[in-house]
Amino acid sequence: MAVISMKALLESGVHFGHRTHKWHPGMKPYIFTERNGIHIIDLQKTSKALDQAYNVVRERVAEGGTMLFVGTKRQAQETIQIESARCGMPYVTERWLGGMLTNWRTIRARINELERLERMRDTNNFGHITKKEALIYTRKIERLEMLLGGIRNMNRLPDLVFVVDISRETTAIHEANLLEIPVIAMVDTNCDPKTIDYVIPSNDDAIRAIKLIIGKMADAVIEGKAMRKEEVAEEEAALEASRGLIEEPELADEDLLGEATLAKLSAQVRGLVEIDAEELGIEVEAIEAELGIEAEEVEIDEAEEVEADEAEEVESPSDEPATDADEEK
Repeated sequence: MAVISMKALLESGVHFGHRTHKWHPGMKPYIFTERNGIHIIDLQKTSKALDQAYNVVRERVAEGGTMLFVGTKRQAQETIQIESARCGMPYVTERWLGGMLTNWRTIRARINELERLERMRDTNNFGHITKKEALIYTRKIERLEMLLGGIRNMNRLPDLVFVVDISRETTAIHEANLLEIPVIAMVDTNCDPKTIDYVIPSNDDAIRAIKLIIGKMADAVIEGKAMRKEEVAEEEAALEASRGLIEEPELADEDLLGEATLAKLSAQVRGLVEIDAEELGIEVEAIEAELGIEAEEVEIDEAEEVEADEAEEVESPSDEPATDADEEK
């Protein structure tokens, strides 16, 4: 199934090209016919190119890559800002600074300068300088934010570059070609497509067409990020499962220690056992001796109690009256 239906392409005016006297011969394979002096783009090839670009963006982002959106014409500025913010990718909408890709270190230094000035402003350090210096720094912040605000979170060179109008963004495309960064672009009938890696033949002047295609590229980025998260989750689950399945075998002392060490350990163990046995024998003898003394004391006490009872019986007279037999005796 196509990423964008043919009906949506027609309704957005993607098929309208430039006038026939402004066409570029390199776009001949992508032109379907001519009507009222205007070239009509072949939407079947546009649909196939969109599918290919969508898959490339999704796979590259799923691998952890980034895509830079570039479009400095008025029709594309607002759309690029909105869609780039939605998918979390860098963008350039004001002016392409020379060396933004080929001289990335210098551009990164200017971004760091922008962040430093913003920290000074936020911490109210401008109060320690004159009003004129504070005004100069404020204007500098505004200018750097306008030029570099879209790429301030880009920590490295992008893996893909998406361009809206290649006749206007020749410097960006040239730098990307020098660094061998793949370029995806909306190419109209008045442009030369030989410098573009993934050509999307379409109208690059209609706002509706630009919104449609850029929105679909942003959807590809979002889908690629979702795939990346799923892959990371699966890898973590597989790693945890492998850790649970793989158990380290328990090694015996014979496998870990040498013969001499084992002999020493066995001798020490024997000595400890003998010492424990001797101590145990001494303790048993002491307990038996104590038990013997207690037993004798108990016997003596019992004998004394018996003698005391007999003496009491002899001394105490009987309370019962004497019988006849006792009187005779």
